[in-house]
Amino acid sequence: MKIKHMTALCLLAFEAASAFAHTPQATDASKMKALQAQVTALQQQVNELRASMMAAQAPGAKIGSVNTAAAAAPAADSTPAFTNDDLQQMREQISNASLKVDSLQEAATTGPLAGLSITGYVDPVYLFNRAQRTSGFQFLNHDPGAYDYFNSTIGDVYLDIKKTFGVGPMAPSAEIVIQPNRGFGNVFSNAHGGVGNNIITQAQVNVPLSTTRTFEVGMMPSLAGYEVQPSNQMLTLTHGLLYDFSEPGNLIGVGLKGSNAAMTRFWQVVIGNEVLRTAGAIANAANNTTKTNWTPTITARFDNATSTAYDFGISAMLGRQSLFSPCAVAGGYGYQCNGSSPTGLYKYVEADMTYTHDKTQVNAQVDYGELQKGAWNGGTARWYGMSLLGHTKWTTSWVGRMGATLRFDYLNNTSNGGGGTNIQYGLAGGNPSVNGSSGFGIDPACFQGSSTNGTECKGAQRYAITADLLFYPTQQITVKVEYRHDAANHPVFLKSNGTYSRSNDLAGMQFIYSF
Repeated sequence: MKIKHMTALCLLAFEAASAFAHTPQATDASKMKALQAQVTALQQQVNELRASMMAAQAPGAKIGSVNTAAAAAPAADSTPAFTNDDLQQMREQISNASLKVDSLQEAATTGPLAGLSITGYVDPVYLFNRAQRTSGFQFLNHDPGAYDYFNSTIGDVYLDIKKTFGVGPMAPSAEIVIQPNRGFGNVFSNAHGGVGNNIITQAQVNVPLSTTRTFEVGMMPSLAGYEVQPSNQMLTLTHGLLYDFSEPGNLIGVGLKGSNAAMTRFWQVVIGNEVLRTAGAIANAANNTTKTNWTPTITARFDNATSTAYDFGISAMLGRQSLFSPCAVAGGYGYQCNGSSPTGLYKYVEADMTYTHDKTQVNAQVDYGELQKGAWNGGTARWYGMSLLGHTKWTTSWVGRMGATLRFDYLNNTSNGGGGTNIQYGLAGGNPSVNGSSGFGIDPACFQGSSTNGTECKGAQRYAITADLLFYPTQQITVKVEYRHDAANHPVFLKSNGTYSRSNDLAGMQFIYSF
């Protein structure tokens, strides 16, 4: 090949490498490796050019050949040959490009942005609610303390910010999840019970102690159940009954998690505040005194993943939980305001499983919980339930990738009039013995005909059947269309005309853009 052709090739490759190094995407590790390979190839070509020029100038070179080439060159092309100064300048430019690649690589591994990831989604929802006769978009709907099955954690902005300090399995990390309107921060309360205006739904630090054990501290998600909070990981639009009203929520504390060397058995233990409290609870008592909950809550989970297709888990929680006390005078606690303690002993246990095969997934869960003095009649609130979910995906020629989900939920909350940590009466409507928006409570007819404030009445049994179609037009976009039918054995769903119904229906569509 002629020297001018080789030199032109070097210049073109160098310009491409230089432009590549100035693009923001050059920080990607694979692209930096490609750029380094180009620099190495260019350096080799420069060395070959210099060697050929030195050979041409050597005393032993054939004069006839050189003269013939020199005579033929003007006839073929009038472009002058590059000098040593030109080649030296090219070498300096390539060296500068190498320095830029090295600085980009150093910034990607040790700079302030190293190990930083920001992911999340936005998920506006359009929802129709038959009982309330409402229909409209639900997005960024800030309503502190309000949590119902038709709004729960959906229709919000979700940001997961994670920073890993170093590389490898021993690198510590810090993670903050922001969900300003529908996150768990929306229902977290402070020491005195103030609720809302907390945009943080998760914030924790993970410090590996070994390759199989990690210390964690902060605001951590619940260990119970098969369901997850992020909408872009859910297989339905709304959560199930167990997730919304039976399982414990997030808590603040310290924990330890680990696994065996084969990564088939996993465990986690957390000790902290009572559920959904940013500080130890303080309740007002008689004579301007206070009572506190200084008892720690402990929760644990164990998973046995015998294969990549099957996982079986069990979790439990034990502690004391504050009682819902709609009392006008300080010193009485519980629904009947006749309790002497603002807290009750809380127990919860559940078992869940996940099975996946090809494009099909099956989830199942059973659970049981109780809260001492947390029921409507002042006794122990007891509840138990089950959830079964099936999901499959397929591809069609005219729609593309899509999926379908069917879920059945059952939750029994009849004991002592019902109630519990996540089931609170009297928050909507004029009946203090019913949660009319989510469909829990005693029969309104029993309450009206009672001479003892309904203490002899039973709570409700709740059912829900949910069907979803999911569409995946791109890797970032998921569209869910859902129909949900909820029912109870009592008329506990408050309608817009002020009467109560035994059932309610929802229909909705959710657009999720993940990033």
